[in-house]
This record gives sequence, C-alpha cells and structure tokens, in this order.
Amino acid sequence: MTDDKHLASSTIAAQAGGAIDHPSGGVVPPIQPSTTFVRDEDYALVRPDNIYSRDNSDIVRLAESILTRLEHAADSLLFPSGMAAIAAVFRALPQGSSVLLQSGIYWGTTKWVRDFCARRQMRLHEVDAGDGAALQAACAEHKPDLVFIETPSNPWLKTVDIRLAARLAKAAGAILVVDSTAATPVLSQPLDLGADIVMHSATKGINGHSDVLAGLLAVADRESAIWAAIRADRHDAGAVLGPFEAWLLVRGMRTLPLRVERMSRNAQAIAEYLAAHAMVEDVYYPGLPSHPGHEVARTQMSGGFGCLMSFLVRGDMAATLKVVGRLSLFHRATSLGGVESLVEHRYTIEPHTGIPQNLIRVSVGIEDADDLIADLAQALG
Repeated sequence: MTDDKHLASSTIAAQAGGAIDHPSGGVVPPIQPSTTFVRDEDYALVRPDNIYSRDNSDIVRLAESILTRLEHAADSLLFPSGMAAIAAVFRALPQGSSVLLQSGIYWGTTKWVRDFCARRQMRLHEVDAGDGAALQAACAEHKPDLVFIETPSNPWLKTVDIRLAARLAKAAGAILVVDSTAATPVLSQPLDLGADIVMHSATKGINGHSDVLAGLLAVADRESAIWAAIRADRHDAGAVLGPFEAWLLVRGMRTLPLRVERMSRNAQAIAEYLAAHAMVEDVYYPGLPSHPGHEVARTQMSGGFGCLMSFLVRGDMAATLKVVGRLSLFHRATSLGGVESLVEHRYTIEPHTGIPQNLIRVSVGIEDADDLIADLAQALG
C-alpha cells in the first residue's frame, strides 16, 4: 500500500481505503452480518480480533480506517448517530465539569447538552465562539474542561477560527471538540488545526445519500484519557453501528470528494445569485466575501465552502412559506448533505429557538446549478 502522505483524499475514498475482498477477488468490500464468531476445538478464536459484533466488525473497522485517514486522525469510532457520538464525549467528562458551548449551533446539540449538564451538575456556559474576543474571555473566566464548537454552524453558518479556539482551549486546560459536519473531511481537517476531537453526523455529507444514520468521532491522540473513556463507553453502552449501515457508509464515501466538490460549486453559484436578488434580505454562506467569517473560512477550508446555506426572504412568514411552497426541484425536508437539494423553513421546525420567521435553510445537492437557480428564481417571483 502506498504511503497515505502521497495519496489524495479522493484516491483514499475511491479505493475504499484499498479494501479488496481477497477470498472472492471482489473490488467491493463484503458485509459480514454475524453477531458472534466461532472458536476451534481448543476454544481458541478462529479470528483473534473477532469475538462479538459489538466491537468486532470488519466493515465497521474498514469505515473507521478510511475516516481516520481522511481526517488525518490517530483513531476513529463510529456511532449509530451524530447525537450518539456527542453523547459519548460528554459522558466521558467527570461530574461537575465546566463546559463551554458555542451558541447558535444545531438546536439538537444545544438542547441535549443543556439537559445533560443540568442532570450531571455540570457548569455550562454558552458563548458566540465566532467572536474571538468573547471566546477568549469565556475561556479565561470559566476555565472549561471541554470546549465544543461547530463550524460552519447550522443554520447560521457562523465560522469559528479553529486554530484560535484550540490555542485558547489548551491554555485553559480544556479539550477542544469540533463539529465539522457541514465541512466534511474533504474541506477541513480540524485535527490539523489543533482540535483534540472532531465530530461528524455521518448521516449528512459523509454518507451523502440520505439512507444511513451514523456518527463519527476522530481523535488526534488515541492514548488520551478521554479517548479511552469514550471507547469504553461505546463498548459498555452498546452505541455501535450495524454492518449494513457501515457498508452503505463505505459505499457513500467512495464518491465523497466528488460530491462535495460539486455541491460546493453549486452552493457558491446559488449564494451569489441569492445575494443579488431583490427579494432576498441576506444570505449566510461563508463562501461570500460579505460573510463575516469568510476570511477565517478561507484559511481553514480547502476546495470550497460546503453545501449548507441560509437566506432571509424580504417579507413575513407567509411570504417565506410561499417561496418554499413554490419550489419544485428542492425537496421540502429536514437534513443536509445528500445528493438531492433540500429546503427547510426553520421557524416551522423550531419556533422556540428565536429563529427568524423569514429564514430558509438550503442544502445544495449535485443537480445542475442552472436548474436549481431557475427553480429559486420562479419561487422568489
């Protein structure tokens, strides 16, 4: 096998990490659905690394190895969802820990972390981590054990300087965890920028076909105490990914760089179109020079700015819903990162979070950009 240092992410992904099914000669890795593995007459394992599928699955290990290489990580663990991965990190913290959480991120993360910290008597502090001065002040004041950021964030597309966050977290004695779901391992490698752990909802761009639930944690130091705790927690709690889901994940990853490149190019064109439209009040996309986090995103993202964006319609909720209702190519559905373009009226989903009634979130797919723009044009009127 050629050294990874000389292989591009597109090569690693397309070749499924070099996996070949040697017994059959197949170029596609096989699925082994067995939950348990046989021993010989002397009660020795036929495969010493296969005892029980909670931790022992060849296809899961293959998916993890590919992601480890794409993230430039020391180790990776897959979970049955992105939230399961986040939960594993927080359960590894001691009772009474101090946590610094970025504000304005995915609401599911914020809600779960708030509830968990309240149950575990943890001190939770929320801060606009995109504001470097505010993040520095919060780290100095609260002395966190863990700093959790999401960049680009969902649905506000806020950009956090990962290098700065890593430096501030380290100075405070904290672990830095980065949710990099919207960037994917193709556009950003937070571990190279100083993060301790990177998290993904692999359901989104990594899988890319809206047919798998999965979560990922990748770590810079596999010997760290928190990683040992996370690994033990996954085993003991049984928060594992099944073989069929792992196989679909591997299949999806083989086109990950191609998909992300096309999505990012489409999203850039759409963002520029929307920014110039008279019916659009504002566009949140880090690829636009007008975006407050554009310069930071440009330094820590390579090859594009991702598929996710939000924009504000000029008008009230009724006018915004009319725009959403007129769209024909964009599917009105939750989630992001799939090959098909999705649109969501966030206020309808989570009105209690302070989201504007005229905000529309878009996940741009791999369709023809001109067709998508034409659809937006007719919907905006």
